Amino acid sequence: MLYPLTVVVLVLAVALLLIAGWYAARNRLLDDRVLGAAALLEVALLVQLVVTVAHLGGVPGGGAEKATFAAYAITLPFVPPAAVFLALKEKTRWAMVVVAVGAFATAVMTARLQQIWSLRG
Repeated sequence: MLYPLTVVVLVLAVALLLIAGWYAARNRLLDDRVLGAAALLEVALLVQLVVTVAHLGGVPGGGAEKATFAAYAITLPFVPPAAVFLALKEKTRWAMVVVAVGAFATAVMTARLQQIWSLRG
């Protein structure tokens, strides 16, 4: 995996987390700012998916680490759209909490991907 790509994904995920958290605290609903941040994060996650699939053979460790790496890489691009879809359907403060939790999960899973990749050292 590319370390700069991991940093970009983490920064975008934290930015979406902060925006959604701010919106939840202010009792605001989903708007173009949140959708734009989620879209940028999604593009970065799709790029990360391509990179991780291309380098799947270089994952260190046994089958368990490789399976975890592949599962996280494939699952990650589905998290932000699912959170945004739920936020579109839910018209309360909790919609932004769902987006914030989705962004947090994305950041944690991305960090774990980088951690697994770094084991090859």
